[in-house]
Amino acid sequence: MKTLFASAAILTLTAGTALAADNSVIGDWLVKDGYANIRIDNCDGKMWGIVAWEKVPGGLDTENPDPARKTRLTLGMPVLLGLAPKEPNKWQGSIYNSQNGKTYSASISLADENTLDLEGCLFTNFMCMTQQWTRVRIPPQNALPLPAVKGPATPPAKQVAAKKGAAPAASDVCLRVAEEAAALEKTSAKK
Repeated sequence: MKTLFASAAILTLTAGTALAADNSVIGDWLVKDGYANIRIDNCDGKMWGIVAWEKVPGGLDTENPDPARKTRLTLGMPVLLGLAPKEPNKWQGSIYNSQNGKTYSASISLADENTLDLEGCLFTNFMCMTQQWTRVRIPPQNALPLPAVKGPATPPAKQVAAKKGAAPAASDVCLRVAEEAAALEKTSAKK
């Protein structure tokens, strides 16, 4: 009987943890028109999102107003930019649209555990449109690996985990955000 109770308690705790994870915007999301998955993660208290999969591989950021960025791959590119907590279950910041090279005011929130509401606005809280994205539980079969991060090398996760009190390894999203910030800083320094 004690074994049965202990097993039930473990299952309850495990299910509760899984349910809590589903009530987060962190994860992969299929965009409205199905042409890409966006991977969202918390990087230093803000939500960032990168292109994690493309229906048509090999996209380039050709519409970017910065000539130096017109040849960068869209796969792995940050598109949700530093969304800060606004109210419970809502984050506000910017979204980059590679289809026209423009950045818009944006917010994200969960409609339910499998649906993310993305609101993009021409101006902050003015002329807004909402899209619903669907949670991706299984990556597409034809998913290409993300391009390598060009930033500083990070130690393998096993080495980081082996150190007592060490911070967990940065996620792929956060590494790409750091890489993007370093590239922008380098470009600004040249001007």
